[in-house]
Amino acid sequence: MSHQTNGAGAIVLPEKAEKVFAFGDHITFHLTGKDTGGKYTLFTDIAPPGGGPPPHYHQNEDELFHVTEGRASFFYEGKWTEVPVGTAVFMPRGTIHSFKNVGETPLKLLIQTSPSGFETFMTRCAAEFTKPGGPDMKRILEISAEHGIHFPQV
Repeated sequence: MSHQTNGAGAIVLPEKAEKVFAFGDHITFHLTGKDTGGKYTLFTDIAPPGGGPPPHYHQNEDELFHVTEGRASFFYEGKWTEVPVGTAVFMPRGTIHSFKNVGETPLKLLIQTSPSGFETFMTRCAAEFTKPGGPDMKRILEISAEHGIHFPQV
């Protein structure tokens, strides 16, 4: 069986994980709300050199990061801090934060959000990024606001 969920747990094999492309990043959703009863989303984010979102905060989700490959810098408490592979980061909802690939190779992060729902936001944004001519950034900001994600400097 390649994807099994019974409400109490889930097994999602790699080939069954949903993949999206948005904001320049390749994202693989290992576990989503449908797998975790709405409790968590677990995904890998691969960001190109220079990639990463602008500083933002989530109204709805706490976010955990684990740096698995590459060079990362995290924005927290108003400053950027470069961290090595193996670093774990926790950003509670309401905290202005970001990450950036400061290396010359792809940055790979394992990220968990709680509760789930981030997968819906990213999937909606990914649809905008596939449009001819690229995304309508005003629409991206609207989708973000609908999901409780805000960019204070925008």
